[in-house]
Amino acid sequence: MTNAPMIDLRDATKKYDDGPPALAGVTLSVAAGECVAILGHSGSGKSTLLNLIAGLDKPSSGTVTVDGTRVDQLGEAGSAKYRRASIGMIFQFFNLLDDLTVLDNIMVPAQLAGMGKREAQRRAVELLGSLDIDRHVNAYPQRLSGGQRQRVAMARALMNEPALLLADEPTGALDSSSAEDVRQLLLELNSDGQTILLVTHDVQLAASTARRTIELVDGAVERDVVNTAGGATVNSSAGAVR
Repeated sequence: MTNAPMIDLRDATKKYDDGPPALAGVTLSVAAGECVAILGHSGSGKSTLLNLIAGLDKPSSGTVTVDGTRVDQLGEAGSAKYRRASIGMIFQFFNLLDDLTVLDNIMVPAQLAGMGKREAQRRAVELLGSLDIDRHVNAYPQRLSGGQRQRVAMARALMNEPALLLADEPTGALDSSSAEDVRQLLLELNSDGQTILLVTHDVQLAASTARRTIELVDGAVERDVVNTAGGATVNSSAGAVR
């Protein structure tokens, strides 16, 4: 049994040109079973951080380790295999395939990973039931509400039982009622042991969903706080709580 963190970034920097770095020497860790929110305004480095952790981009310097894998050292094929095996991703605008049914959308990650069709269908139907969207199994995404589509996207993200769930502005395109449903689902998943990294600009969503909030400003960690019932408390020397 290892106590190694699920996510471990060490002095990770990403530069795209001669301007300021998109990510500037970020060091952070997330334990297995934690739900951590990455908070920041547009241009703060949230998307860059997410891309490095997902293996969609590589740091200019520093290291990125996820679930024991040095993601920054993977080649293209290794990165794709890593995402299929270890990462589930939820996006703001769902990224579902409109010409596939709900069931077929959810099965895509399993098929890419080589899971047999019968087992993939069993797993997909199980997820549909647990997320209360099994009645839409044969529907097409464009016929569903935003909240229902996000549930389908969550089922797809969980299909391969990922070690890490990355949620990129998962409530950003939803009405308040659907957003609360998704928030509750994230809480339930985390309560069941799912490690979640929630990327958002919504302070309230971060505080009410995650155990910790890490705020990025200009590509650097400005503060790292623990969310408690009585409010946030400083968890590092990054800065004072606003």
